[in-house]
Amino acid sequence: MPGNNYNTSPASPRSRLERLLRERELRKSSRSSQSTEELRDGNKEAEKLYNDSHISHENEIWPPNEEDVLDRVAAERFPSDERPSKQRLLVVANRLPVSAVRQGVDSWQLEISVGGLVTALLGIKEFDTRWIGWAGVNVTDEVGQRTLTKALAEKKCIPVFLDEEIVHQYYNGYCNNILWPLFHYLALPQEDRLATTRSFQSQFDAYKKANQLFADVVNKHYEEGDVVWCHDYHLMFLPKCLKEHNNKMKVGWFLHTPFPSSEIHRTLPSRSELLRSVLTADLVGFHTYDYARHFVSACTRILGLEGTPEGVEDQGKLTRVAAFPIGIDSERFIRALELPQVQDHMKELKERFAGRKVMLGVDRLDMIKGIPQKILAFEKFLEENPDWRDKVVLLQIAVPTRTDVPEYQKLTSQVHEIVGRINGRFGTLTAVPIHHLDRSLDFHALCALYAVTDVALVTSLRDGMNLVSYEFVACQARRKGVLILSEFAGAAQSLGAGAILVNPWNITEIAASIGYALNMPADEREKRHQFNFMHVTSHTSQEWAATFMSELNDTIVEAQLRTSQVPPLLPTEAAVDRYSKSNNRLIILGFNATLTEPVDALGRGGQIREMELKLHPNVRETLKKLSDDPETTIIVLSGSERSILDKNFGEFNMWLAAENGMFLRLTTGEWMTTMPENLNMDWIDSVKHVFEYFTERTPRSHFDLREISIVWNYKYADVEFGRIQARDLLQHLWTGPISNASLDVVQGARSVEVRAVGISKGAAIDRILGEIVHNKGMKEPIDYVLCIGHFLAKDEDVYKFFEPELPSESSPSTRATLSNSYRPSLSKFSASRSGSKAAQLRKQRSQSTIGRRGIDPGSGVPRLPTYRDRISPHEGSSVLDLKGENYFSCAVARKRSNARYLLKSSDDVVNLLKELANHSTSP
Repeated sequence: MPGNNYNTSPASPRSRLERLLRERELRKSSRSSQSTEELRDGNKEAEKLYNDSHISHENEIWPPNEEDVLDRVAAERFPSDERPSKQRLLVVANRLPVSAVRQGVDSWQLEISVGGLVTALLGIKEFDTRWIGWAGVNVTDEVGQRTLTKALAEKKCIPVFLDEEIVHQYYNGYCNNILWPLFHYLALPQEDRLATTRSFQSQFDAYKKANQLFADVVNKHYEEGDVVWCHDYHLMFLPKCLKEHNNKMKVGWFLHTPFPSSEIHRTLPSRSELLRSVLTADLVGFHTYDYARHFVSACTRILGLEGTPEGVEDQGKLTRVAAFPIGIDSERFIRALELPQVQDHMKELKERFAGRKVMLGVDRLDMIKGIPQKILAFEKFLEENPDWRDKVVLLQIAVPTRTDVPEYQKLTSQVHEIVGRINGRFGTLTAVPIHHLDRSLDFHALCALYAVTDVALVTSLRDGMNLVSYEFVACQARRKGVLILSEFAGAAQSLGAGAILVNPWNITEIAASIGYALNMPADEREKRHQFNFMHVTSHTSQEWAATFMSELNDTIVEAQLRTSQVPPLLPTEAAVDRYSKSNNRLIILGFNATLTEPVDALGRGGQIREMELKLHPNVRETLKKLSDDPETTIIVLSGSERSILDKNFGEFNMWLAAENGMFLRLTTGEWMTTMPENLNMDWIDSVKHVFEYFTERTPRSHFDLREISIVWNYKYADVEFGRIQARDLLQHLWTGPISNASLDVVQGARSVEVRAVGISKGAAIDRILGEIVHNKGMKEPIDYVLCIGHFLAKDEDVYKFFEPELPSESSPSTRATLSNSYRPSLSKFSASRSGSKAAQLRKQRSQSTIGRRGIDPGSGVPRLPTYRDRISPHEGSSVLDLKGENYFSCAVARKRSNARYLLKSSDDVVNLLKELANHSTSP
């Protein structure tokens, strides 16, 4: 990978951990190799970038307009001789790091906005970064779009143009009124309370449309090898759009807000679509482990996928999910404290509040920041501690946001009312206990305020990270102030050991924590501060970005290795072409999930309806045409009972194999049993009792008692609980009723089956071929085989039954490389040269018998079959004259398979069979 320096090393590390440790060492050595002079120059340039800026948003700094400042900082930090080898990074966010103001028809003023994300990405030296996003302005004319694009190009920015209606429905609607509240554990609005021009569906449609517009711009500027990094809840649909255009694109997605519990996320109408879209990314990042865990849980419970320690797995496709706590540019704050203007601010503040302890809150005036709770807790503290009333002051900076929204207007009024009441109650003519500012402060004033503060109060009701706590710690090297931090802020995961954690809803607890912080001994303050300071200075924003990109590149490497073992999609044209040119064809089909309609994996369509397996309605006519073709033989293999196969396939001319091959039938004849001699079914009752026990204790699970097997199915149960119950069930079976029995235990995705040993679908094929030769005979040998099914791993001997024994077919990774069209010719099958699997199955068959159905009506257990004429050991395979390019084995919706190829769903199976039927010779 171009971005991985370790790949050029002769001693390249092999394991994932070794690769990431090497990356970390290279980054550290690169930073330490810079000279003191280079660092000083870089610091001066960075200082220019941030001087006289002010907070407009939490953690978003807006400096004055400076010409080409981003390019100049990049030039200092990225020497020109390094640039040719850099991998390009396309950062895609809702907003560009610049705001555009139109000055005339073809003139634009660009104001650079450097926030936490911009600061973080300036520190990545290994990448050539481009920004893609909305410039915050509606540009409808072609001249304006062209001139703005040209102006932004000088800042390495690429605009996405959104019209007013899209912005209204996508940004103000779906993003800010639906996703943002939900992700912060606020309830969804009632649909009838939305604006008359908006609905959930119209907003979601606009959201998807906007994401596609972003994707179109990315696709236009994407070059092979680029890394695309998507940011935040505004662009959850973007990974899917990008991957559908180019599946090889390297895509990462990072969420800067909390991700809610699965119980909260499942209330979202478009829950599944958003989750599946995010899962198409290669790496999904969150600020904390809790958010990552919630995301994995949502994928498990809502989508029915499998959560692993690495992330989320869907049939061999792994999306890595990990926590990457963002940081700040701590050096910037530490350096700022030495600036003369900051020193002047500090002196003024110390004089202003001499003799009083200073408490500080810096928040956006937002529902989730917990400002009313904080002020009420301070009031309670003053009530309970009258001695402190003239000795402490709370400075609350509340930056206005969304001032046109009624809910925010009410919040502002509520805060003002509480502040006024407390100041009127505890204030004097010369001093008040609360200083409340409804505005932002410039960077220097903010740093000075951080430095003179004794106790910082961060009481967010829910916060993605909240970097105010980081900024406070960075400015407290001298005073060693105390941080009171909400346990519902993401920063609590990082700074919890050094801060005083509180429940922001518990006013009494916060009031007590204020008292504890103000009276904390100096040695404890020192220890707490030192812990937090070490974390803030070592886990910087630059380190966050570099770590994410390192993980993303490494994830791509692992994904490529994993993908090389996944069979390719079936080359449909080749399969149909070889079919049309063959003289005698054999088509082997599974039933469930192969010839049935696709259903919801979690059973939301109705469990009872889905338990009744029914043939896909669009395949009946096709099967009729194929089965009537004298040159085509069809075999349907299923674990289902005979009655189900009779009901669905009785009208066609084909072979049926029920209960995994225990019962065989040509639809024009009667059922036969392939029961092994001396079959012992004494185990069935004891296993049934175990299955009944777990069915009673696992809601929405059920078991099916068949003639020679029993299946416990928990497909519709809670996914995680079902897996736990399945583990306990297996333990009960192995230590109890089947501990000494000759049985096979087959684990499916969400089922456990116990059946007599030696029964398999591969053996059924061999026996059916023998029956065909013995009874019917064939004018020509079979020269084309198509085998399609959604078989469990235990039954994948079906795919291997016809595989020739050639070294080139020895491993899945080798198979996957042969492939986007049909394979080169392999040697013919014959009686003398057949696969070892086929030979083994013939030997197995010769030790059993095939006879007419004989069922004991009392017990339901098959009687020992009567002997018919023995089938010659080679009759089953002597009908084959098969070349490699005429054999197509396909797994349906199962990427972990021994099959040569894949089909995505049963709909694809239906379409393929229709193509074959168009080339059939049926009357």
